[in-house]
Amino acid sequence: MDKPKVQLDVQVHWGDMDAMQHVNNIVYLKWVESTRLLLMEELMEKGTAGKVEISPILAWSDIKYIAPVTYPDTVRVTFDIVKIEEDRLHGQAHLYSNKLDRLVAISNNTLKAYNMKLLKKAPIPQRWVELLREHYGDSI
Repeated sequence: MDKPKVQLDVQVHWGDMDAMQHVNNIVYLKWVESTRLLLMEELMEKGTAGKVEISPILAWSDIKYIAPVTYPDTVRVTFDIVKIEEDRLHGQAHLYSNKLDRLVAISNNTLKAYNMKLLKKAPIPQRWVELLREHYGDSI
């Protein structure tokens, strides 16, 4: 994929570090969450969170830590959908350290379509598929 669907540059704060003298592991997941939210807002049309019938929700997430990040630094987080299924989207985030000039973590995520009125999962809306295929083409 040439251009990520969404990306976010995050400034590392002194308080992000822990007793091990590197950014605490949970902070990486918060960065992924913030970036994934950019995608969710795009799928739902910005400003409609909580107001639409079908919403994407996080069903599963993992992360592989590759290299420790320390203050000061800027981390670029990219998030892409890598596979579409009838009731879920598979996404992947890549976290890059500006200071280290390298990949520092990879996170895999599963998003499901959720019907907020019926309180149960739903098929992936056609509009989401169209928006994603518009960006990625037939690669997903």
